[in-house]
Amino acid sequence: MTTSVVAEAVAAARRGELIVIPTDTVYGVATRPDDPGATARLFAAKGRPAGRSLPVLVATTAEALALGAFDERAERLATECWPGALTLVLPRSKQTRAWPLGDQEATIALRVPAHRLARAVLPAAGPLAASSANRSGDPPARTCDALVAAFGDLVAVYLCQDEPLDGAASTVVDVAHGEPRILRAGDLDPAALLAIWGG
Repeated sequence: MTTSVVAEAVAAARRGELIVIPTDTVYGVATRPDDPGATARLFAAKGRPAGRSLPVLVATTAEALALGAFDERAERLATECWPGALTLVLPRSKQTRAWPLGDQEATIALRVPAHRLARAVLPAAGPLAASSANRSGDPPARTCDALVAAFGDLVAVYLCQDEPLDGAASTVVDVAHGEPRILRAGDLDPAALLAIWGG
């Protein structure tokens, strides 16, 4: 993968176009999260209901701390599990309150991915609203050919690794509504998460 393709992906995302990037779990379709036109294109490309708000990928935990309201438990989870396959649902910060991510206007789902290509894009592109690279209801696409077949020219840049990407979806933990609660199980051990947020 050449640096020029990474640069093309960064530029396209900044313009509010859709890009495909690999994460440590599955491929994601991504765009800038603060542009209503951009997130509308992402919802439309996937056929995703607005009630299922878009998660946001960020480059670092420090960046995430500015986008969501972290309590001590959330900070412990972030410190122990990021970068990696954990998505945290948090109250929105003032900075993200108006971001058009879907119907869940009080919360934001954040993740710091570990994949080298995602980590090459995010520092330059900034936060990206992202969802698994599949039409709503279909399984995630694992190869670049399958991604192109699913989205065609709706996506401006496909940033793909050579081999198929074969991960499970991230573990999603809600830390916005009282006690932490696992909303979606992934590869992370629930007992290990409980030990982290329990102190």
